Amino acid sequence: MASSQTHTFPTLRTPSGPVPADAPAWNPQRPSAMPHQRYQPAHARVALPLTDRTWPSRRLERAPQWVPVDLRDGNQALAEPMDTERKRRMFDLMVTMGYKEIEVGYPSASQTDFDFVRHLATSGAVPDDVTISVFTAARPDLIDRTIDSIEGLPRTVVHLYTATAPTWRNVVLGRSRTELHGMILEAATYLMRRAEERPGADIRFEFSPEVFNLTEPDYVLEVCNSVTELWQASPDRPVIHNLPATVEIASPNVYADQIEYMDRHLARRDAVILSVHPHNDRGTGVACAELAVLAGAQRVEGCLFGNGERTGNVDLVTLALNLYAQGVNPMIDFSDIDAVREVVEHCNRLPIHPRHPYVGDLVHTAFSGTHQDAISKGMAHHAKQAAELGMPPEEAPWEVPYLPIDPGDIGRTYEEVIRINSQSGKGGIAHLLHAHHGLDLPKAMRPDFSRTVQRATDASGQELSHKDLWELFRTTYISPAQDGPVTLSSWRTAETGPGEHEFTCVLSTDGQDRSYQGTGNGPLSALTQALGAAGIAVDILNYAEHATTVGPGSPAVAYAECRVDGATHWGAGWDTSILAASVHAVLAAVNRAGQA
Repeated sequence: MASSQTHTFPTLRTPSGPVPADAPAWNPQRPSAMPHQRYQPAHARVALPLTDRTWPSRRLERAPQWVPVDLRDGNQALAEPMDTERKRRMFDLMVTMGYKEIEVGYPSASQTDFDFVRHLATSGAVPDDVTISVFTAARPDLIDRTIDSIEGLPRTVVHLYTATAPTWRNVVLGRSRTELHGMILEAATYLMRRAEERPGADIRFEFSPEVFNLTEPDYVLEVCNSVTELWQASPDRPVIHNLPATVEIASPNVYADQIEYMDRHLARRDAVILSVHPHNDRGTGVACAELAVLAGAQRVEGCLFGNGERTGNVDLVTLALNLYAQGVNPMIDFSDIDAVREVVEHCNRLPIHPRHPYVGDLVHTAFSGTHQDAISKGMAHHAKQAAELGMPPEEAPWEVPYLPIDPGDIGRTYEEVIRINSQSGKGGIAHLLHAHHGLDLPKAMRPDFSRTVQRATDASGQELSHKDLWELFRTTYISPAQDGPVTLSSWRTAETGPGEHEFTCVLSTDGQDRSYQGTGNGPLSALTQALGAAGIAVDILNYAEHATTVGPGSPAVAYAECRVDGATHWGAGWDTSILAASVHAVLAAVNRAGQA
């Protein structure tokens, strides 16, 4: 019984202002006392120059270049940053998954990061087609340390960054627009000269105007174009301009407008790789990245499962699998997503939420009865469609309700798709019994067992595994044949003529054995006559039987719905003999009626 006590929350202030005069009658929400006026909307903080946007009419039809920054941006957000062993494990995972450019550290920020870059340079761990990216602020001494770290690496990107937004210029750096622009060009020139001192190395450049999304569009365009010219970008040796939403402050369409503006106006556009680096402060990092790619971005930096400062970097796994669910090759392998998760959780020492897209423990799971029924029917339809196409189910087109992708494609089993608790329904229960124990419950029987399951889950408050379901089914419908007040000590049947059967048995009731005989047009009809002779009136209303597996010696199961002395109950029997199973099913129904 629910408690009648009213719960109070003294630290909360229930909105009590007047309902806005223009609010519709159906919306009685009142203004909160929270000081929302302290904050400026995005359009008041940064100019949005684009009015003829084209990105909304485009489609995502190919994967951008993915650049995981877990070993740098994600790592610097950890309470316990990774050591070399953990970094190497993460790096090897990324290589195995198919990433071709990997940002591995901030060599001037810590000895650990410097040592890891040196480890990669000297260990032979970097495949021929993988490029290493390293990160540095725009200061000569930090650039020197960074260049020292990459000695011996055949292909590298040196990623130079400086914050450019007004608040950062004024509060953090204390520089005007002109002064900051000059500082960036000095650092970019110094980096280029240091790289030229190593003629045998393939060193490319990346520039990030940090907090791009809060920087004046004309200013960031001016800075990026001057860096492009300084670094002598060409189509065969492009520079990367990475435009971060360092702190997400607007809806994703605003970021897309900013990216399309840059895509249209960047100088030497065919010599520039337009990259984005969204964070997730508003919880829309994935949408920001997707709309940015629509708007012209060719490269996306992020982290596996969205680790990173504050609410994290954009989640590269979700982005890639979102494309996969649209029929686009993600260019990265997620065929065992739990192996990926295990490494990421180990290296980050952070758990992944059970509702995290695609990878969470519960994302392919249905507890709701209506959802379970739809999934069960969808899976059966998929198997039938695959057979009609002459294809294996794992290759056939996928259209199953509530499952945007086949869990098997990312290494998940179907066991977790349907799980049983007090919210579950008959379709899901039947699906698990069929999938794991070979039972195909008659449709008329499913509501009866569903009520039994409901009582069990309501009493325990816990979910039931498929093994729990089987045990509950066995004790409810099968065991009463042996454990009830009426048992068969011995029995036999014989066909005495065409359409005539005889059932002879020794029934034990009230602790006494007595012999009975019945005749009928079949063994079960004769059984009911024998039971009638013992004073037990039985009518068989529904009956079904089937083998539980393929091949000789397969156990058989029989289901019988019987009206016993006016009460209707289901019973089931399990035996290698279908006849024995059917006899046990009727007797189980008789005993369940006697126990009711």
